[in-house]
Amino acid sequence: MTAERTIDTGTGQLLCVVRDGVAILTLNRPEARNALSTELSPALARMIAACGADPDVRAVLVTGAGSAFCSGGDVKNMGDRRAPTDQTHEEKFRVMQRRHHGTAGALYALRKPTVAALPGAAAGAGLAIALACDIRIAAASAFAATGYARIGLSGDYGIAWLLTRTVGPARARELLLTAERVDARRAVEIGRFNRVGEDSALQAEAFALAKSLADGPAVALGYIKENLDAAFTLTHPEAIDHEAERMLRTQSTDDHKEAVRAFVDKRKPLFKGR
Repeated sequence: MTAERTIDTGTGQLLCVVRDGVAILTLNRPEARNALSTELSPALARMIAACGADPDVRAVLVTGAGSAFCSGGDVKNMGDRRAPTDQTHEEKFRVMQRRHHGTAGALYALRKPTVAALPGAAAGAGLAIALACDIRIAAASAFAATGYARIGLSGDYGIAWLLTRTVGPARARELLLTAERVDARRAVEIGRFNRVGEDSALQAEAFALAKSLADGPAVALGYIKENLDAAFTLTHPEAIDHEAERMLRTQSTDDHKEAVRAFVDKRKPLFKGR
């Protein structure tokens, strides 16, 4: 029987269980299409940091309860921001900065494989959180939308940066300026999502993918993510040098030695993450 460990996130708006090395983070505000709130955002930031530090967590799966992934900010409550406050502009900026860096920023920077499972809408900040993951798998009924322009906002959580690197600058401009709603299959075609499947099979397929990554060579996967991040800023000769350095490090790992033995023995390797 598979052991499952439940983690207390501090709020019912975010659920977390660890199963077979996969931390499953479930945004749990289905009545609000899992919109981010003053409780959910800090809890998500705490749990992303905890997953990064937990050696028993080798991959992270982010999903949403009900029929949505995350609809972004809670538009119904945005009017409260116009209420009088003693906070200066700089203080408001610092609060927003911590919230965005702690969620989408920390998720992108995580050196463990991350998967977003989208049962439905991923909009605004919710789309940014999905894009911050390494791989996005969506239900056939899911869709994505930047949404910001429709409510007179410019974008946050690094959405322009993430979209540009996911679908390219021309497409990112189109999607942000028009706030067009894109269904799951077209999202795969333009590179927003990686895979699309039947609604009923989404969670099982997403977990199987996350588990396969959790069973992989953790050190090598972390370095692969570093290589991919560096590819945006390095020249090709610089990338060759950086990759050579990381290649040497992974050649000395127990996981590499195990993979070589398994290849010779014609069996599946059993990686230990070291």
